[in-house]
Amino acid sequence: MRKRSKRYKELQKKSVKNKKLTAKEIIDLVKENSNTKFDESIDVSLRINLKQSKGGDFSLRTTVKLPNGSGKKNKIAVLCESDKIDEAKKSGADLVGSEDLIDQISSGKLNFSKLICTPGMMGKIGKYGKVLGPKGLMPNPKLGTVSNDLMNAVKNFKTGLVEIRNDKDGNLASTIGRKSFSSEKILQNYNYFLDSIKKEKPDSTKGEFIKNICITSTMGISYKVGAK
Repeated sequence: MRKRSKRYKELQKKSVKNKKLTAKEIIDLVKENSNTKFDESIDVSLRINLKQSKGGDFSLRTTVKLPNGSGKKNKIAVLCESDKIDEAKKSGADLVGSEDLIDQISSGKLNFSKLICTPGMMGKIGKYGKVLGPKGLMPNPKLGTVSNDLMNAVKNFKTGLVEIRNDKDGNLASTIGRKSFSSEKILQNYNYFLDSIKKEKPDSTKGEFIKNICITSTMGISYKVGAK
């Protein structure tokens, strides 16, 4: 039987079962519960309606640029042609390379959390899709990770652009801030995130697109949003 810590047991006493809470009320509770020594992330998770009335399941994969950033520090690598190396370094990327970076990737050295690639290098990186894909590192034009505008691409991921992708059951999640953020900034990020997801609803999907919403922190308990 799993043994729960004293801290966890204390948090469980603050769970809410018979009352509908607004996102603002939950964010205040989650921040209050974030009592670890590190800057916990504040996360939102949704379950969306995958079923479409005109056949097939809907798959959502997009990016959302949070107005106040996510607080997450991405280690960004840029794969580009040799003549773009200087531009890539000036962009603020943590790791820059051309053929040498491809060699690192081929040997399994994936010491980055986001890979941005120029269109001209996609042909060379394509064969490593089986290595990069499962880790969510394969560059994709729709997600802003394939671009000739390296300055802007790196800046976006450094200042709050988050990638959204649902699983086969329709669940998706994202960080919307850190406990060090004010409640107002987290709420702004939450509302913007939700509005962005709603805009992705296909015309052929009937009924509610977002079935439920929960907010939690890295080491906290989860609360279901039950009121607007």
